[in-house]
Amino acid sequence: MLNTLRIAAFAIALLSRAAACVAADASSVPEAKQTTLGLYLTSEEVPPFLAERHGHSLFVDVRTPEELASSGVATIVDANVPLFVLSSADGKPRPNPDFIAGVESRLAAKGLTKDDAVVVICRTGRRSATAADVLASAGFPKVYTVIDGFIGDGGGAETGTGGWRNKGLPWRYP
Repeated sequence: MLNTLRIAAFAIALLSRAAACVAADASSVPEAKQTTLGLYLTSEEVPPFLAERHGHSLFVDVRTPEELASSGVATIVDANVPLFVLSSADGKPRPNPDFIAGVESRLAAKGLTKDDAVVVICRTGRRSATAADVLASAGFPKVYTVIDGFIGDGGGAETGTGGWRNKGLPWRYP
């Protein structure tokens, strides 16, 4: 009986810590950054969120390789799978037809499935919201978007808009 109580207390403590990692509810997230799943993190919440999952998650930067080269990338990102690619014809962004397959292959490489947590980040949090919705529509149930992005957008402290790099989190140029 005592062991059962200890296990239950441990489970409650873990669930409480996991819940604490999720940013404010959807009503406090700007409309442009809201997703169908309603799973949000600030950049500062990402490292502990990933650490609690002990490798059972995937952290994806959805910006183009050109953006990563010019502004940097979080050191703990697992993969760069762009949501959009630049057209060779006119240089304009187009939806990446291989986005979902790219995320699935990165999950498989880590021995994970669609049911594991996927965290997506972009420059300001808007594109990652779109990426989260694209993945949700493809059957991914646990896609978290980083609402303040890598750079942030100056939209207000309540959404953590300082961004990964501006908050002094570890980053590098690829």
